[in-house]
Amino acid sequence: MTDLTNSGFTRRGLLAVFAATAVAAAPTCSNAFGLLRGAGDVRRIRMYSGRTGETMNTIYWIEGEYIPEALNEITYFMRDWRSDKTKEIDPRTLDIAAAAHRLLDVSEPYMLLSGYRTPQTNAMLRSSSRGVAKNSLHMRGQAADLRLRSRSVSQMYRAAAACEAGGVGKYSRSNFVHMDCGPIRTWGA
Repeated sequence: MTDLTNSGFTRRGLLAVFAATAVAAAPTCSNAFGLLRGAGDVRRIRMYSGRTGETMNTIYWIEGEYIPEALNEITYFMRDWRSDKTKEIDPRTLDIAAAAHRLLDVSEPYMLLSGYRTPQTNAMLRSSSRGVAKNSLHMRGQAADLRLRSRSVSQMYRAAAACEAGGVGKYSRSNFVHMDCGPIRTWGA
């Protein structure tokens, strides 16, 4: 076994090299899944909601299989809190968020700002902000707006974009990153 402590390498340095390599070598939109393979065949998502006061820390995938009960828990957690309505959350969005979280090397949970939105909630938000899409993937359960206290919006944006697995939007003024499992695209850079 090699001792990295005396060789000038640090864990954070190695992770930075890995993240840079992932950005340069990301070949397909399935890269988020590849980034998670080193997780011991376990995928976990950690979030809290400032709106509802709820927290979630759950394993949603083990040994190549999504766990239906965990996905149901996540769907309820990511509900439209204004109307208390749910829509099944696409697990590919969870995979992107989990992969980005892993790249960021944090233990802190994401703060969920927005998961599923009813068409009524989306229309209301759209009427007060030009940054809300008319046909938002939030209405399909395929998007999440997330924040971390310990990482900047730019750091989160770069980690999610490195996954090359969906849409990533950077909202610096509002201090959050949008992640979705739609077509690969970025905005707000």
